[in-house]
Amino acid sequence: MADTTGNTAASPVGETDSRPRKSSWRYIGPGIVVAATGVGAGDLVATLIAGSNFGYTLLWAAIIGCLVKISLAEAAGRWHLSTGRTLFDGWASLGRWTTWFFVGYVVIWGFVYGAAAMSSSALPLQALFPDVMDLEWWAIACGLVGLVFVWFNKYAVFEKVMTVLVGVMFVVTVYLAIRVTPNLGDAFAGLLPVLPDEKDSILNTLGLIGGVGGTITLAAYGYWVNAKGWTNTGWMKVMRLDNRVAYATTGIFVISMLFVGAELLHSANIAIASGDKGLIQLGDILEDEYGTATAKFFLIGFFATSFTSLIGVWHGVSLMFADFVARYRGREELKGEEVASGERERSWPFRAYLLWLTFPPIVLLFQGQPFRLIIIYGVLGAAFLPFLAGTLIWLLNSARTPREWRNGPVSNAMLAIAGLLFLVLCVKQIWDQPWADFF
Repeated sequence: MADTTGNTAASPVGETDSRPRKSSWRYIGPGIVVAATGVGAGDLVATLIAGSNFGYTLLWAAIIGCLVKISLAEAAGRWHLSTGRTLFDGWASLGRWTTWFFVGYVVIWGFVYGAAAMSSSALPLQALFPDVMDLEWWAIACGLVGLVFVWFNKYAVFEKVMTVLVGVMFVVTVYLAIRVTPNLGDAFAGLLPVLPDEKDSILNTLGLIGGVGGTITLAAYGYWVNAKGWTNTGWMKVMRLDNRVAYATTGIFVISMLFVGAELLHSANIAIASGDKGLIQLGDILEDEYGTATAKFFLIGFFATSFTSLIGVWHGVSLMFADFVARYRGREELKGEEVASGERERSWPFRAYLLWLTFPPIVLLFQGQPFRLIIIYGVLGAAFLPFLAGTLIWLLNSARTPREWRNGPVSNAMLAIAGLLFLVLCVKQIWDQPWADFF
């Protein structure tokens, strides 16, 4: 295929060579993108609060969360490479119900997520530059910058920018973890699977496991693998190394924040708010403890964390939406080569979904988030990972996948564990919704 993405590793047009490539660090890329996109400000806050409430007790849960997500992302990438088809093409082969679920999800989820991502990126900027403009206008600026960046750049540039921002995230989180001087003895003790002694400890632990590193971005991983120019089984070893790097990076982020929560907040019995504003509170605490420079350094990392999630979703989910439209318009089979060629990124559905993520959510920035819409958003979001795990088990154990690349016992076990975990969390999310006020 033509190397229109700027990737020198892509194959020439018509080449079907699937000889194994040597797994090399120089190929790493999609894993960095999925790590950056999957770890948002909310994930860091959840881990920070876990550390502040329980110290190092749930360190093992954060690590298991990374292992569970490795299995999901690997399965998505393996489908793309082993079949040459995209994940949405696989979903469509399972029945029309998958299409309806996906459409409902990306329309409602995208509308609400757009506002959340823009606000999350705006918070650290307003804290860094408090007298420039209001939060809503910072949020709009972040959304527009993300729109323009993804609209005019192909995957190769997108990946390079994400890599730089991940570097910023890495330096900031590791610096904070070292600065708070973690108790390594307690940290190693936290590797033992022990539950906190409190009400709902099992559900809280499952929530931490499930909240480490991504939702729909796990499904987008296969699309980024194709966009990199990897379209056949010759790239399987490379993809698996790339995926491990992704979740090793994710693990470093969340473990670092758990260290900060355990040492800085738990030991001082300091509580912070859930959600993105908890990170603003942490900035104030860091300023009191370590000075203004450390606080500002942290806010820069906070912005990198939020903005990578914004542009990652703007790019990855738009690729998936463009794939859905191609199938809806009557394409019998959707190939990974089309993603690798850059065709999807130039298509009108890709850009239409970019506009959907950017402009309609601006209304929510000024008017607040509608109650019923937020409930539906929460339910759809909770249902996506059980849907992903279940459909991957189905696809990768059927004749749709070449026998050599079907699931083995370990893959099936990991995907089944992931599916059950996320199903429990989905039921809890649905149960906790205020349905009496909905009608």
